[in-house]
Amino acid sequence: MIKIGILGDIGSGKSYVARSFGYPVFDADKEVSKLYKTNKKIFKKLKKILPKYFKEFPIEKHQVLNAILDKKENLSKIVKIIHKEVKEKMRSFLKKNTRKKIVILDIPLLLENKINDKNYILIFVQSKKSEVLKRLKKRKNFNQNILDKFKKIQLPLDYKRKKSKFIIKNDFSKVNVKKLVKDIKKQIS
Repeated sequence: MIKIGILGDIGSGKSYVARSFGYPVFDADKEVSKLYKTNKKIFKKLKKILPKYFKEFPIEKHQVLNAILDKKENLSKIVKIIHKEVKEKMRSFLKKNTRKKIVILDIPLLLENKINDKNYILIFVQSKKSEVLKRLKKRKNFNQNILDKFKKIQLPLDYKRKKSKFIIKNDFSKVNVKKLVKDIKKQIS
């Protein structure tokens, strides 16, 4: 099984690129959302270390955002708890898809959390900063402070680009992205 890890900046189009391959995608953001809504064990752990923010289950996005905005160290506390569960969900996903030729890993902190191994094919999604910001501002829950805090825990984009075997220059045109993905699929198959 070929494992492809998608890297890039927040809002660069990683999830769209991941889905464009047409293979099973492990979407860490969706998994985190599900965990907040369904996993009482995570709720209890968060409530224990951050009782001021986590009072009732299921966990609402605003509770997480308030905790992160209030103190920068809260983000790393939350990530530490969530990370273990997401890693377990990924293992489960990989086990379920062992017969698939290729799987795609759409995990925002793939390198930062040392989830990848040397056999992963890394693809960097590069987009113009101005276009990314314009698109992020259209999101319902856009918050510049949150964005800045998440960027601080990420490795530099240049580092991610250098670690990647392929670079997809995302101009947010479906036709171009599909063509670039098709080219990569030919090279790795």
